[in-house]
Amino acid sequence: MWNQRGNNNGNAIGNVERRAEIVAVAIDKDKSSQYALKWGVDHLLSRGQNVTLIHVKQRPYSIPTPMGNHVALSDVNDGVAKAFKTQVDNQAKELFLPFRAFCTRKDIKCNEVILEDMDIAKAICDYVKVNLVETLVVGSPSKNTFMRFKSSDVSTNVSKGAPEFCSVYVISKGKISSVRSASIPVPNPPPRPLQNQIIPYHSSLDVQPIQNYGTRAERTPFAPRNLIEDTEIKSPFNRNKASNKSYGELSISDTDISFVSSGRPSTERMYPFDSQEMMGGAPPRLSCSSDTDNRSSFGSSFSASKSSDPNYMHGFSSGSESNTASWSSSQNLDEVEAEMRRLKQELKQTMEMYSTACKEALSAKQKAMELHRWKIEEQQKFEQAQLAEEAALAIAEKEKAKTKAAIEAAEASQRIAELEAQKRMNAEMKAHKEAEEKKKVLDTLAHSDIRYRKYSIEEIEAATDHFSESRKIGEGGYGPVYKCYLDHTPVAIKVLRPDAAQGRSQFQQEVEVLSCIRHPNMVLLLGACPEYGCLVYEYMANGSLEDCLFRRGNKPVIPWQVRFRIAAEIGTGLLFLHQTKPEPLVHRDLKPANILLDRNFVSKISDVGLARLVPPSVANSVTQYRMTSTAGTFCYIDPEYQQTGMLGIKSDIYSLGIMLLQIVTAKPPMGLTHHVERAIERGNFSEMLDPSVTDWPVEEALKFAKLSLKCAELRRKDRPDLKTIVLPELNRLSNLAEDNMSSSNNNSVMMLGGTSCSSTRESPIKSKLARFFKRIS
Repeated sequence: MWNQRGNNNGNAIGNVERRAEIVAVAIDKDKSSQYALKWGVDHLLSRGQNVTLIHVKQRPYSIPTPMGNHVALSDVNDGVAKAFKTQVDNQAKELFLPFRAFCTRKDIKCNEVILEDMDIAKAICDYVKVNLVETLVVGSPSKNTFMRFKSSDVSTNVSKGAPEFCSVYVISKGKISSVRSASIPVPNPPPRPLQNQIIPYHSSLDVQPIQNYGTRAERTPFAPRNLIEDTEIKSPFNRNKASNKSYGELSISDTDISFVSSGRPSTERMYPFDSQEMMGGAPPRLSCSSDTDNRSSFGSSFSASKSSDPNYMHGFSSGSESNTASWSSSQNLDEVEAEMRRLKQELKQTMEMYSTACKEALSAKQKAMELHRWKIEEQQKFEQAQLAEEAALAIAEKEKAKTKAAIEAAEASQRIAELEAQKRMNAEMKAHKEAEEKKKVLDTLAHSDIRYRKYSIEEIEAATDHFSESRKIGEGGYGPVYKCYLDHTPVAIKVLRPDAAQGRSQFQQEVEVLSCIRHPNMVLLLGACPEYGCLVYEYMANGSLEDCLFRRGNKPVIPWQVRFRIAAEIGTGLLFLHQTKPEPLVHRDLKPANILLDRNFVSKISDVGLARLVPPSVANSVTQYRMTSTAGTFCYIDPEYQQTGMLGIKSDIYSLGIMLLQIVTAKPPMGLTHHVERAIERGNFSEMLDPSVTDWPVEEALKFAKLSLKCAELRRKDRPDLKTIVLPELNRLSNLAEDNMSSSNNNSVMMLGGTSCSSTRESPIKSKLARFFKRIS
């Protein structure tokens, strides 16, 4: 990498004016941009330094319609086109939010630049050339079989087209994919103007001021809104008198979540960008800001430092003659360069005018040829008409019928033309109406407070065959659960039982929570019927984790790899609940029965009807929030919460520890921590593991069990933190399981491709996993 260095023996002025190295990172929506920025911050930058984030957006020429088509911007009115362009600009600006937050955490100042061009690589190269960027980091997508047959990507084109003074690093998955080092030093920037002097700069660039991001703004508190009015909930069973049936006590849990943004703090903007350093050709449209005030203040401080330093004054007086000569020659060189730039600009304008004149002349010639052709055609038609008229006069009687037929044909053609015009008008009106309806729908969605679909009791009854016993798949304290189809989608409907204790408050709590949060590891709430207390969830094909661990209903044995992955997914979903804004959410009833598994054994947390919002000031592990009554299942309730009523986010950590022990032992929760501790002390922990799994990695399972015992400590202050300790270890074990599964699959492929008879026998792990996934499919 080339750096412009000053002379150690002499010129103090050159040392002061030496420019700082410019590091830029090209970003886009893909994940490779995140890898590129992280690598650049870790290897090229230190705290307090600046990094320039470059994003190229392509100019929109059409607007998508609800019918899946595209309408050109020139065919719509100015208001719609302006609104669509504003939306595209906002999306481009929102792209910087995660990168800006990452730079803020790393104490790196970021300058955001938005370029507009159809050629992304050319736009980046032009910006690097104009702004003398010395180091450029570009993300590259991961290589695969398909990518080998594609043309060169953006990173390759940038590496080839970047100026020779710029070093280009191509990053793929956090590692260097290729490096193109600089071959020449950075050229000297044009001379800066003296203090309080303004040099006019003419450019074809469309420069827009963009603010720089530095300080945090205050968070807007999030207030949960009650989506269910405080009205009496009627029972659908009272509606039909003939459906009086008894209910069993089989427990089934359903839940869902909707998304709540964690709301990262926004930051104020300040982008230093020296527009006077721009030289050469006109790059694509970019957004930047100049910082002449900083240069003025920098020059003032530099003058003050020079006057106060006797060594500097002595050195300056001794070399004044040589400095005067070099300054004069430098000034003459600058004047020559300025004159060359002016002449180049005039030549460019002259060439543009010449090109425009040539285009206009060619267009006029084409129009003249078309007019001449039209005149000849009209003359031929006129001559033919004369001949036809003479022939008609000669045989008038014979041509009367033909004339009448021609008139009828002309009338038919006119009618067809009128119909086509009417159809075109109807199509335009329909398109205009669709655009207005789309705008109305978007406005309605923007101002709507309802975040779930409301179903009528008639739709619920029709889907469940009037709450038929054949549709029932379970029943709990809240009420029965039915499996049916709504909108051609398999769903599970939980119906409030009329005599359920605290049923109405639990229904409102579950709807309020699930309509505000959404996460891949939370069961999805599809809709509700508030009048009759019905909740509609997505259907989970493999039931609860408790049923699978104890193999109820002839469930298949879950391999240890899948169990480690399920544990990490539960920890991820629980951390999401604890990080809800503005108030953390405590589940209070975390157990295997409330962990549901879909057809691919992906785990999701359900049954948040007992969850409580804890004020942020009391959400940590030191202070708690006092509840008037405890809730949850006995063996999984936090002992301190059970005794004192003090609720905190670490109350769920205790329940998580008990459940993690059940995942590896498949044993009941009563006294499970005591039995596992005794087995570890005696050195026979392997006997506590689930015997249905024969290939346990005992060492990793022991670490898993010790972490679970720490989570199940009696005192809340002795339990580890979920985000910093528990979840990273669970993710490590999950990655270990995935690596084991992938290596087993690779070994099986090698054995099938080999010719040796001794290597054709499959490994036990591979055979077991194959049987498991074949059974669940």
